[in-house]
Amino acid sequence: MKIKEIQETIVDEFSMFEDWMQRYEYMIELGKSLPLIDEKYKTDDNIIKGCQSKVWVHAELEDDKLVFTADSDAIITKGIIAILVRVFSNQKPKDILEADTNFIDKIGLKEHLSPTRANGLVSMIKQLKLYAVAYQTQLN
Repeated sequence: MKIKEIQETIVDEFSMFEDWMQRYEYMIELGKSLPLIDEKYKTDDNIIKGCQSKVWVHAELEDDKLVFTADSDAIITKGIIAILVRVFSNQKPKDILEADTNFIDKIGLKEHLSPTRANGLVSMIKQLKLYAVAYQTQLN
């Protein structure tokens, strides 16, 4: 599935909920389905800077596609990174770099997060794209 299609699916899923309490509950559920990072990768090198809670992300290249695993010590943050992993995992680095993230605005995520969490969200996206840059360079 292409990044844009996954993003549209997520927008559709979030539009089914009437209020933000239901959306937060859904994000917590998504967090439970997150492909968890191996304990050996829970290092300072894999912590996303700029997040209030701890968020670890690990990336590996498999068949020219990036596969992300992650974890967080906070349930909402874990839900946020789960959404991003769902969008960007199993995609080519080039496609990750070219993808826009306006689906986040469409689901209203940024405006319903505290400023600190919204900054963390931006940091998470930036980190996933940095992994894409690094692996794209290896592929060339």
